Amino acid sequence: MKKARVIYNPTSGKEALKRNLADILQVVEEAGYEASAYATTPVPFSARDEARRVGEAGFDLIVACGGDGTINEVVNGIAPLEVRPKMAIIPGGTTNDYARALKIPRDNIKQAIEVILKGQTVKMDIGQTPNNYFMNIAAGGHLTELTYEVPSELKKVFGYLAYLAKGAELLPQISPIQMHFEFDEGEYDGKASMFFVGLTNSVGGFEQIAPDAKLDDGKFSLLIVKTANIFEILHLIRLMITGGKHVNDRRVIYTKTSKLTVTPKDPNKRLMINLDGEYGGDAPMTFQNLRQHIEMYANVDEISNGAVTGDVSGYEEVSEEFIREVERINDEDHKDSETDDDNN
Repeated sequence: MKKARVIYNPTSGKEALKRNLADILQVVEEAGYEASAYATTPVPFSARDEARRVGEAGFDLIVACGGDGTINEVVNGIAPLEVRPKMAIIPGGTTNDYARALKIPRDNIKQAIEVILKGQTVKMDIGQTPNNYFMNIAAGGHLTELTYEVPSELKKVFGYLAYLAKGAELLPQISPIQMHFEFDEGEYDGKASMFFVGLTNSVGGFEQIAPDAKLDDGKFSLLIVKTANIFEILHLIRLMITGGKHVNDRRVIYTKTSKLTVTPKDPNKRLMINLDGEYGGDAPMTFQNLRQHIEMYANVDEISNGAVTGDVSGYEEVSEEFIREVERINDEDHKDSETDDDNN
């Protein structure tokens, strides 16, 4: 019989995964696997190391249960292997971008694991850097730094709203960085407030940042935001949430590439790189797309022929809230500046 290992975060989703473990194992066995489980520990990279161990032992399937961080660790455990087990996902975090892209139910554990009973899979592209792998996004620049600024406990309690609040606070402080980019279709040398390379269409819960993303074509969706002007950024956000129209704006570069090299022009200027929401090293850095590298169970019936639905239902309200909060902060800063001028 084929063997499966369920790697789960026992604290994820208010311990819901732990409480439903017996049901998860039962469904995995119904799918034809001899199932066993491993609970992650506070030891760094416990999920990654367990995934590598069972992959090397010849297991056929790993079920990664937890947030995007747990899933990222499992991907990093098996991506370097020549023969890699299949993966299934049970989301248990706050944003769950990867589950969203694969159309895995995000609010019902039983429905999520039953996706494997459909027997539908996608051979997913995986991103590679010199020291890590990522499954969804790599990013850098001042617009991405809010990921590091939001306390982990705040993320757990408020989820994506915590990012919105911190983003609104930081946005007026953003300044561009001089960078050099090399990609398949050419290069860009100039100022940018952020860049990202995406493997799916779902980033931070939004499904319009890379509106034509493909899951298995060997190409990243590369977006470079050249402006750092707060009003222009707000305009780009509005274009994004109203149909992904930002990709045609003159203030951005949007293209497809199988490889990207990013280099800050000032060697003394630190440029931190975000991989799937966590710090992944400093630029200069090269990103390589590993085409169809890991086979994932997915709700293929619900993934559009273009590998993107463009559905942003449920996020328009928080997007508008983000914009309103940024404008409020900017207005307060403007009033404070006028008061200072009057006093002088």
